[in-house]
Amino acid sequence: QVQLVESGGGLVQAGGSLRLSCAASGSILRIFSINAMGWYRQAPGKQRELVAVITGRGSTNYADSVKGRFTISRDNAKNTVYLQMNSLKPEDTAVYYCNVVQTNSGNYWGQGTQVIVSS
Repeated sequence: QVQLVESGGGLVQAGGSLRLSCAASGSILRIFSINAMGWYRQAPGKQRELVAVITGRGSTNYADSVKGRFTISRDNAKNTVYLQMNSLKPEDTAVYYCNVVQTNSGNYWGQGTQVIVSS
């Protein structure tokens, strides 16, 4: 099993910034390393959607709605993924979930962290 601990959510005014972190741990990581790490979000009444993902080689992909404002990065030594969110908008309000996919296709989700952007 892989455990994911998220942090960094909160309340911010529109135009502000937040940085989310997600640290993965678990003895199985010594056997099967992490491939992709990503962030998803779910707003009230909406489906969960991809925000950004980063592969083990550092390739990134972003939702069109966050391109140019959000940056995903990872520290492989710490098994940690970050999401720097700038120029936040009220429509970014959602619960943000960390997702990790191992090389053995193990797929894990964090508990979610709330981001609220006030207008």
